[in-house]
Amino acid sequence: MEHDARQQRPTQQRSRELWGAGAGLVAVGTAVVLGELAASLVSPTVSPVTAVGGAVIDAVPPGVKEWVISVFGTADKLALLGSMSLVIAALAALSGVLEVRRRFAGVAVIAVFGAAGLVAVLGRADLTANAVPVPVLVALVAIALLRWLIRNLLAWQPPVPQAAAEQPAAAEQPAGAPAGDPGPARRRFLLALGGTAAVAAVAGALATTLRGAAAVVSEVRSKLALPAPAAPAPTIPAGAEIRLPGLGPLVTPNKDFYRIDTALRVPVVDPEQWTLKVTGLVERAVELDFATLLAKPLTERHVTIACVSNEVGGDLIGNARWLGWPVRELLAMAGPQPGADMVLSRSTDGWTAGTPLEALTDGRDALLVVGMNGEPLPLEHGFPVRMIVPGLYGYVSATKWLTELKVTRYADDVAYWTPRGWSERGPIKTSSRIDVPRDGGSVAAGSVVFGGVAWAQHTGISKVELRINRGDWKQAELAPGISKDTWYQWKLALPLTAGQYEVQVRATALDGVAQVEKSAPVAPSGATGYHTVRVDVKS
Repeated sequence: MEHDARQQRPTQQRSRELWGAGAGLVAVGTAVVLGELAASLVSPTVSPVTAVGGAVIDAVPPGVKEWVISVFGTADKLALLGSMSLVIAALAALSGVLEVRRRFAGVAVIAVFGAAGLVAVLGRADLTANAVPVPVLVALVAIALLRWLIRNLLAWQPPVPQAAAEQPAAAEQPAGAPAGDPGPARRRFLLALGGTAAVAAVAGALATTLRGAAAVVSEVRSKLALPAPAAPAPTIPAGAEIRLPGLGPLVTPNKDFYRIDTALRVPVVDPEQWTLKVTGLVERAVELDFATLLAKPLTERHVTIACVSNEVGGDLIGNARWLGWPVRELLAMAGPQPGADMVLSRSTDGWTAGTPLEALTDGRDALLVVGMNGEPLPLEHGFPVRMIVPGLYGYVSATKWLTELKVTRYADDVAYWTPRGWSERGPIKTSSRIDVPRDGGSVAAGSVVFGGVAWAQHTGISKVELRINRGDWKQAELAPGISKDTWYQWKLALPLTAGQYEVQVRATALDGVAQVEKSAPVAPSGATGYHTVRVDVKS
């Protein structure tokens, strides 16, 4: 009997630990979901999950960020949330196992996790007083649920003391249970586990429904009627859009427009509460509300914007018709002081971009944008107001959910990405892309039509050329651009016989400067190199 008891103890211990891991998952998961529900009621913009996610994004080295974007593209937020969920699940399971092994060991893990959540919440730029108690609540609820579930588990499967190994099995049963019948205690534990999981499911559904400032603001946005522009966008020239299968539209639909930013959850900004402040080195501080902005004489322009993380041949670029008020008009009201050379724009979630003051005052169509392709800005693209500046990468210009413009100096202030290794000013580099045929694609021999886009925002494109297998450059047919602030489409038909071909493209800007051939990574100031595709021509 002693031998049998010794054999049973490891099996019983493994069983307890597996159930303990489940108890930890349910306890912590329920607490996290309840925390998100509480945050949706009292602190819609900051929750423990978004705060921790934001802290991770802030702490990630630029190289890791670029790898994530290169692998996941615009699904980078989803990838981060998935990774966070896995880490939380692992820590939750560990807390349950430790709590089975030793009382309060799992509680200590949760306490540390809760403290980390509190620190992350306190570090958010959009912190409100209501957000502070939520991570504390999450930790306390998780601890209480874990202790309750583990007590029920141990009532069903109590540890077997070493000295009790020789005792009859009946002596191992909880008080009041029939010998050899663990059924009541098991049912109590399973009911406790299942009931807690059900609470988590209900709370998750409520949190999704009530996260709801987003729903309210989305409803406000859907009913918003934008004013007609005082300066409408110029008519798109005839022939500007090339009709070629596989070549995307000249104007990117909102639903297809790329989104790269540091906001784990889209900030929710009520336009009725929105204000934009102009501060810093100005003759007078200015504050603008949404109704006043809409009453200004608005300008409508097509502008192509690009992310500095766009690899050669990448798709983190898009062209849209933007409606907004020129930033230079607002800055003129404030009166920048001599010596100022930078405007630090700030998002509602604390993210900042440093834009050269000259780029906002030199006459280009730098806009405080309220509309995108004929409708109010989508929430994920900065509703109610964002900035668009032709000729600059988004990390130094395209601030979403805009709340402040601080006129300052590069010597005195730094924006979000500059201390993380990126260049200060971010002018967009001349570039081009082959969209048709795709890299690795197969086509029939004969006249093969190549097509794509080229861009040099705020400079314009003068020509696009292709070469086959590093041979002579051949000039493509360049469609007329909407303006020098947008990309241009191009195409070229080449007679090709069966075989394997390497095809490269290069663009030359209107100022005569050709696209850089030497390959360079996106950091610190944007990728360079010729986009190259390989095509298999079949006979």
